[in-house]
Amino acid sequence: MSNYLIKDAEELAELFKALSNPHRLKIFVNLARCCRPGQACAPNMRACVGELGNGLELAPSTVSHHLKELRRVGLIHMKRAGQHVECWADPEALARLGDFFNFAGGDVPPQLVAFTTAQQKTKGDQR
Repeated sequence: MSNYLIKDAEELAELFKALSNPHRLKIFVNLARCCRPGQACAPNMRACVGELGNGLELAPSTVSHHLKELRRVGLIHMKRAGQHVECWADPEALARLGDFFNFAGGDVPPQLVAFTTAQQKTKGDQR
């Protein structure tokens, strides 16, 4: 196995480790729904930290901890906007996960197939 594949596997393992917590996974999915394939979320499609905790029954400090972990591995971005902190899913991380599941084959969820197809079309349009 080449060093590139080992490094790639280690990076993917970090992404999956961060997503292995059910609360972090829910937060990430909510943020990922805001983004169009291959593009950063528009400012009006970003979520504030306080909104992300709705329905999770978590203390704000716990939501912040989960966001910190998602940001640490590069799954999300955060930006202070006055008294609020906006969060959005990293489009490259979404593409990377989509590419992995597309490569892995098997039973790929229809939403991920649609995302990957749109991502590949966007890459083709940019060439």
